Amino acid sequence: MQDTPPSVPDFTQWPSFPFEGDLRVKQLDDPVPVEPPRRGEEDRECTACNAPDEAYIWVGERWRVRTMDRPTGLPMVLILESRSHLDLGDLPNLLAAELGVMTVRLERAIRSLDGVARVHVNRWGDGSAHLHMWFLARPYGRLQLRGTFLSLWDSILPPISEEQWRENLAMVAAWLAEFGGRPLAEPPRIRWQAPSSLSSPSPVSKVEEPDEETASVIEAADEIPEAEPADNADGTAPSPATDETPAHTPTGEHRDGGGEPATDEAAPTAGDGGGESATGPAGSSRE
Repeated sequence: MQDTPPSVPDFTQWPSFPFEGDLRVKQLDDPVPVEPPRRGEEDRECTACNAPDEAYIWVGERWRVRTMDRPTGLPMVLILESRSHLDLGDLPNLLAAELGVMTVRLERAIRSLDGVARVHVNRWGDGSAHLHMWFLARPYGRLQLRGTFLSLWDSILPPISEEQWRENLAMVAAWLAEFGGRPLAEPPRIRWQAPSSLSSPSPVSKVEEPDEETASVIEAADEIPEAEPADNADGTAPSPATDETPAHTPTGEHRDGGGEPATDEAAPTAGDGGGESATGPAGSSRE
């Protein structure tokens, strides 16, 4: 007797659910006897370990912060990564304590941006074995975006302007640099050019350019677990897909108000900052 798919769950009726219309639940695949290695496990290359500092908006001695390679629908999407190739449960006590401090510090920095109401912090562990925490900013007043489905809305909403995106990145990077490390994000440059004449220019028809496809949290390579490929006709397994390393650019300012907890400035002094090389941008991913 064939299994009957269950009815759709109650969350499809929540105001925050991004879709409407007829939906049906997929059939579950049979469990596999052995799970495939994640990126950075066994002989699989680790994207985070191979990424240069220039791919990040802020770097410290033990932590780095990066972003998507271009603006998305939310005011800010950032990823906090450890420099060491460790997963969440592998962190020694020092890094575990610093993770708490860095999480609070980054949440405050993002929440200080104009137009941000809340910051969601997530960790998905199926795409990459290298620890990375996601920080997603919910736009102020957008109550329909509250809660669980914010990462889905990020790929549905039109992307924010690149100028605003770079300004936000610079602000966050400067805030983090107040406690150590080095900001690598730069604010957008002012584009101004003196008019060639004082007379009004003749109207010119505007040529519409196609919209560029945007990246999003759920599309990021490191965040989507790969489906098990079917064997080739000769019985051999196909070659694994290669990872993509995101890139990015933007620096700013801003500082946290009150003092940090004792662990913030005692043990993590070198961890938050230390001298790092600088200049440059940041990348993308989700898991």
